[in-house]
Amino acid sequence: MAYDFDLFVIGAGSGGVRAARFAAGFGAKVAVAESRYLGGTCVNVGCVPKKLLVYGAHVADELEQAAGYGWTLEEGHFDWGKLIANKNREIERLNGIYRNLLVNSGVTLLQGHARITGAHEVEVDGQRYSTEHILIATGGWPQVPDIPGKELAITSNEAFYLKQLPRRVLVVGGGYIAVEFAGIFQGLGADTTLLYRGDLFLRGFDGSVRTHLKEELEKRGLNLQFNADIQRIDKLDDGTLKATLKDGRELHADCVFYATGRRPMLDNLGLENTGVELDERGFIRVDEQYQTTAPSILAIGDVIGRVQLTPVALAEGMAVARRLFKPEQYRPVDYQNIPTAVFSQPPIGTVGLSEEQALEAGHKVQIFESRFRAMKLTLTDIQEKTLMKLVVDADTDKVLGCHMVGPDAGEIIQGLGIALKAGATKMQFDETIGVHPTAAEEFVTMRTASR
Repeated sequence: MAYDFDLFVIGAGSGGVRAARFAAGFGAKVAVAESRYLGGTCVNVGCVPKKLLVYGAHVADELEQAAGYGWTLEEGHFDWGKLIANKNREIERLNGIYRNLLVNSGVTLLQGHARITGAHEVEVDGQRYSTEHILIATGGWPQVPDIPGKELAITSNEAFYLKQLPRRVLVVGGGYIAVEFAGIFQGLGADTTLLYRGDLFLRGFDGSVRTHLKEELEKRGLNLQFNADIQRIDKLDDGTLKATLKDGRELHADCVFYATGRRPMLDNLGLENTGVELDERGFIRVDEQYQTTAPSILAIGDVIGRVQLTPVALAEGMAVARRLFKPEQYRPVDYQNIPTAVFSQPPIGTVGLSEEQALEAGHKVQIFESRFRAMKLTLTDIQEKTLMKLVVDADTDKVLGCHMVGPDAGEIIQGLGIALKAGATKMQFDETIGVHPTAAEEFVTMRTASR
């Protein structure tokens, strides 16, 4: 039969836009429906605005270091409202770019809530469209545990639009979002506490990285509370929030920020009208080609719960477009050795296996580890240390993992991601001449195994 569209994408985030644009470029007739904002979580309430706020928070470090380089500065004043207004203007600019990318690619953009009404049918604001393929790219949504007073807490969605910087902030969670926002709030001047129910945050990251970051955050004065969890939140008469912990302690704050996980955004999507199944965690179940259990429906990105990173969603969107409409160019997404960064303060960059993962996989490993005070800090009183670490297979000499905590970690780790993807050995690292004087050269000058 003849369909209105060859591909109907639900969600104009990174993955959905990439799939739609390239499918249209391959000659397909494509529609995209989006009910919120173009660019999805990353552009609007994720990576992009978060990085802008991280930059803002880091200015305090630059001002502190300036005296060591001969600069005498007057007392600085931070204006939260101005930062947020400037951030909003940049996000609006990016929304326009995403709109142009879609429209100029020949994609039909429908701004409204899409609901699947059949295997080949989608309804948007009362209008029904037929389509050969449906691609679900609706992303994720932050969730707050069901405790008394949960409505008094905020998530990352609201944090980007606070009218003013809270004086006291309680950040709850142990993942990268919690760690990043704790650094943002503290760096901008808020009295910040990070509360996590586990022994140590950033579960799944290399143990040396987790411990090193903990030490550096404590040096900065961040109040870290591990093995602690909130039982309830109450609002006092003066507007202060009182968080009662499960151990009976009480913490007072002006803002309680939750970063305790994200769920797939499936609200009113109409999955009950399809054969799409969810996995045991509640994400959409797909095979290696992003095919759901319904033959005409695919899904990518955070909604499938694999690697929830923007560049991964982009790669998945590209893979779907190629497989459906340009199969001769199709290649599967490689989920091995994905570089990633945590924009904490100091930031983390990592690619490949952690020491713990390498041992669990059966590798006999050599560990090369270096901690040093960055050259930029030598003329200051700041005692922050940078960590660099290589995990090497002792039998093959292959570098299995690279990890860093320190300035520009994300920038440095990107290049090392190429090296690991190419299968570089420790000898090849050693034979590479370093760029001097830089922190990055430490990765090619660590000669002696620490263990």
